[in-house]
Amino acid sequence: MTEDATHSPAYRLALFDRDFLLSPAMRGVRLQVEFTKADDALRSAGIRSTIVVFGSSRVREDGPGRQARWYEQARHFGRIASERGGALHPVAGARDHVIATGGGPGIMEAANRGAHDVGAPSIGFNIRLPHEQVPNRYTTPDFTFQFHYFALRKMHLAIRARALVVFPGGFGTLDELFELLTLRQSERLGHVPIVLVDEAYWRRIVNWEALAEEGMIAHGELELLRFAEDAEGAWAELDIRPPR
Repeated sequence: MTEDATHSPAYRLALFDRDFLLSPAMRGVRLQVEFTKADDALRSAGIRSTIVVFGSSRVREDGPGRQARWYEQARHFGRIASERGGALHPVAGARDHVIATGGGPGIMEAANRGAHDVGAPSIGFNIRLPHEQVPNRYTTPDFTFQFHYFALRKMHLAIRARALVVFPGGFGTLDELFELLTLRQSERLGHVPIVLVDEAYWRRIVNWEALAEEGMIAHGELELLRFAEDAEGAWAELDIRPPR
């Protein structure tokens, strides 16, 4: 008896063949599609530039120690950056300095919440993790994306960034910070200011001067880092003017 060829996986339309699309051979296509989906959505919405906020997902609004203050200041920064940077008021259909985060809880939630407080849009670039991470409820739904590939998520965090504000965090925060510091150091990111909030924290966990003293970086490269103690200080360090 002849087998019906239409029942074979080979006969499926490639576009609807899940096994084929998820195969190693199609990894390059998946990378392209994952980049393009978010890029097209943001371009269509006129999102021209962002202010990226990093920080620990473990920080809580009512958390112990300095956590509550860090959360409060990240929320305040999201609010004032949205009000003063141009995200609230498009110019010729374009929005600049829109708050962008990794879309999760903690400091990310606080920054998105600050933008939400004043009615401004904000972006959440979520990553798919083994322990499912859901978006915080303050990101703008149309600008809330889920990524499988860390590399594509990192690219989207970088390509529109006009400033980076980093609150205390752990491995993930350090990963993102050092990646963008490397892009600045290698002059691949342009003149994007990088501000670390809570200088005592950052100087305690990273001996920046030792890197220069050991010859691992140039002394002048320490100037890539700026420090601030609160939201207002971070905003002042950015020296951003809204577009006209």
